[in-house]
Amino acid sequence: MRVRLGVVSYLNTRPLVEELRTGAIDRDFELIYDVPSRCAERLHIGETDVALIPAVEIGRGRDPYRIVPNVGIISNGPVGSVFIALNKEPEEIQTLALDRGSRTSVVLAQIILARQFGCRPQVFFHPPDIDAMLKRADAALLIGDPALALPHKRYRILDLGEIWTQMTGLPFVYACWTGRPDALTPYHIDKLIEAKEKGKPLIPNIAKDYAAETRTLSPAFYAKYLTRNILYDLGDTELEGLRQFYAYGVELGLMDALPDIRFYI
Repeated sequence: MRVRLGVVSYLNTRPLVEELRTGAIDRDFELIYDVPSRCAERLHIGETDVALIPAVEIGRGRDPYRIVPNVGIISNGPVGSVFIALNKEPEEIQTLALDRGSRTSVVLAQIILARQFGCRPQVFFHPPDIDAMLKRADAALLIGDPALALPHKRYRILDLGEIWTQMTGLPFVYACWTGRPDALTPYHIDKLIEAKEKGKPLIPNIAKDYAAETRTLSPAFYAKYLTRNILYDLGDTELEGLRQFYAYGVELGLMDALPDIRFYI
């Protein structure tokens, strides 16, 4: 039986799955696309076997999950696609509209507002329509492809990846391949790592194709985003950043407990 693989339907995941999608790498995966929050929900209820889920969801499975080593969606500095758009000064924010597709960034936004700006706003979820969000709230969290296309000259924004790294000196981990302990064989693990390694050199073509699909920004813009803003190698420093995120989340009552990070072997 093929492994049901939940894939986030954003541009920044394409280098991880392009070789699987095209069949260039021999695979035994069924690719199932959705937004990050739905990828997590589908994994939790058993609709997928492994998924690229938000980092905050790793500890929320019925049984302890495992993570594929060496692969993630990461930033170390500006991320370029996780923003808070502001109606007022950050210290004065009382209400925050949250992108429904987000989970990790919802916690990250509240950590940054609390620790950097001393505010704990009331939050509510909203479809990712920035103007509608800002009509109802002092600030709005937008992630992924909608955030990537946000015109910076029109809105005042905070790049949460940039602020996190300034605050901690560490990278930020947004998502990892995660699943039940028996979901992957060593063969499957190797193929997911191989897909990452072979996908990164394809970024110029991925950027060109995405620019043609969206007709919004240039291939050069998307290629820069996928090489400078988004990183894909999960190492010790990235794990340190992930553990710091968990510690802040628990400290502020945004997470119930520190997840136990366990890897497939």
